[in-house]
Amino acid sequence: MSGFSPQWLDLREPVDHRSRNKGLGRALAKHFEGWRPMTVVDIGCGTGSNLRATAPLLGPDQHWTLVDYDQALLDAAVERLSAWADGADRQDGKLALFKGAKRINVEFRRADLAGDLEGALGPGANLVTASAFFDLVSADFISALVTAVARRKAAFFTVLTYDGDQRWTPEHDADAAMADAFHAHQATDKGFGAAAGPNAPDLLGEALAAAGYTVTEADSAWRLGEGDGALIADLARGFAEAVRETGKVEASVIADWVAVLRTGAVVGHTDTLALPPA
Repeated sequence: MSGFSPQWLDLREPVDHRSRNKGLGRALAKHFEGWRPMTVVDIGCGTGSNLRATAPLLGPDQHWTLVDYDQALLDAAVERLSAWADGADRQDGKLALFKGAKRINVEFRRADLAGDLEGALGPGANLVTASAFFDLVSADFISALVTAVARRKAAFFTVLTYDGDQRWTPEHDADAAMADAFHAHQATDKGFGAAAGPNAPDLLGEALAAAGYTVTEADSAWRLGEGDGALIADLARGFAEAVRETGKVEASVIADWVAVLRTGAVVGHTDTLALPPA
């Protein structure tokens, strides 16, 4: 998969956390109320942002396995998680984190999700989770992942899956053409085959329902405005670069689009909670 820098993930984390659907988070917490210990596998974990947002919803005794292909991100996760916790004990490549009344044991697994999904997931967990991941993978990978999760009878919770909605403030005449080109770029292979892009939420929901899961989806759009200037600017630059790579929009149009000083943006996302059949 194409790499993401720890700096980019740091920049987006506050917006990611505030955008996650609170109602779906409460439903997750209710489902796992009283579970102790709680085992979680987080795929495409990056710097551990998903753990930092999800662990507060779960019980006092948690065991997480963080999975990523990028060793630099796993190393950054150790640092970020240690700084986030009230206390941290690192030993033999593992972390014991103390956050309020919670003890969170963390293992780190460098794995190729596309090449060895079974090894990446391990033998089992109560919950498989991810953040901002499934629009980058293929429909075939989504199907394989759902099959593997169902085989383990695990619950499934993923947040911030891009759903295709994007709006910029101020508007520009080229917004629609830029969006079409961006979605064409999204469909390219990120290491898992042709990426699902904005179709990912629907593909996930359909596959999980077909596997007998009870599926709930909810909005988690980024709504960017005052105070988000650095993220808006970085997002626009990355968006324009992806469009440029497609060759579908003239360079002069892209340059004109980039030159606009943007004060806001909406980027649509969907959160998905799927609970296994009893």
